[in-house]
Amino acid sequence: MSTLTLLIIRHAEKPGEQWLGPGSNESGQPDGRSLVIRGWERAGAWAALFGSDLGGNDYPKPGAIFAANPGAGGAPDEGPSRRPYETVSALSARLSLSANVAYAVGQEEQLVTTLVGLTGVALVCWEHKAIAAQIVPRIPVDQGAPPTRWPGERYDAVLRFDRDDGAQKFKFRELLPCLLAGDSITPL
Repeated sequence: MSTLTLLIIRHAEKPGEQWLGPGSNESGQPDGRSLVIRGWERAGAWAALFGSDLGGNDYPKPGAIFAANPGAGGAPDEGPSRRPYETVSALSARLSLSANVAYAVGQEEQLVTTLVGLTGVALVCWEHKAIAAQIVPRIPVDQGAPPTRWPGERYDAVLRFDRDDGAQKFKFRELLPCLLAGDSITPL
């Protein structure tokens, strides 16, 4: 296998008890399946971190960006969320990359099959429960212990998986960049 770094983030903040407001789409129209203002701020912070050399070697620029399809999947009572795509939209624009939205929530097995076949650096933005339950367990790891759950109130972590050239498995580490006020230094 070739060298690969996978960076996995959760979509940014959504409407709910912690972050009030209906959520707004990129045009500012109220939308319960979009990010709240703090989420749009985090999307901009991710773009600055991953879209420049400010993060050094820990936060490399991705050559590929994946987000859950904003028009498919999702919880039966909610429908598809636009939040993963919105979270990486500023980064995609900054790097002149189109986010790959070929996979929806519920298609994590196919997503991971595609991801582990890549080389270079890929960033994935997804729904937190599916990250912990469906994506992370499918990534073969021989060093480090990825989290088995992602708390609902956490939007601030980066799961980093590195595969060396010729290796079959990844080394894992969790990164906590503390981009916004109130972000935690406590691992998931």
